[in-house]
Amino acid sequence: MTSSTPNVATPAIARIASRTLAWLTLFHIAVIAASNYLVQLPVNLFGFHTTWGAFTFPLIFVATDLTVRILGAERARRVIFLVMFPALLLSYLISVAFFQGQVQPLNSLFTFNSFVARIAMASFMAYLLGQLLDIQVFNRLRKLSIWWAAPLASTVIGNLLDTISFFSLAFYHSSDEFMASHWVEIAWVDYSFKLLMSLVFTLPLYGILLGRIQRWLTHNPQYRALILNT
Repeated sequence: MTSSTPNVATPAIARIASRTLAWLTLFHIAVIAASNYLVQLPVNLFGFHTTWGAFTFPLIFVATDLTVRILGAERARRVIFLVMFPALLLSYLISVAFFQGQVQPLNSLFTFNSFVARIAMASFMAYLLGQLLDIQVFNRLRKLSIWWAAPLASTVIGNLLDTISFFSLAFYHSSDEFMASHWVEIAWVDYSFKLLMSLVFTLPLYGILLGRIQRWLTHNPQYRALILNT
């Protein structure tokens, strides 16, 4: 969809853009923190080892791709850089407080947990690399007439880099014997489940949300100046 409305940033539109970026930033932080906690909890599905984090993290790619589609790559990158350090800190605190699914005493927050810190740092690097690649791929393909081509390609490629980066940095020679022994298997199963989640849930969700946003813009043309070549 293209707009004939001049792209002039009025105060009202600027406020909407700022509010949208704030909500996207909070959403990213919440999903990252939840995923970093859930990745500590293994689950066996159909005989394969994975973690519960595989079911939450794909939502990040929906949010990022919609941000690129609606607000542009520059604003999407701004969200990534705003998210990184708060997500790192919150992920560490939540994962320590609920270490391996058990509520820990308050003083655990004041004792450095190297296992959790390694997961948080791995998540930090994987998130940065995966999301920046996702934005790059999506931005190159978003003008294709097939609406699902850009989010599908960016999700497949971005998730691959994110998964390999995270599991290798977090669990290679880890102090957790189970994760140290199974991280390669878990990484590939995790990636497979992320792709499955993308095909059956997050990609359709992206299409539904994009359609609703486009219909909303049709009925609210005064806000089209917010959009960067949707």
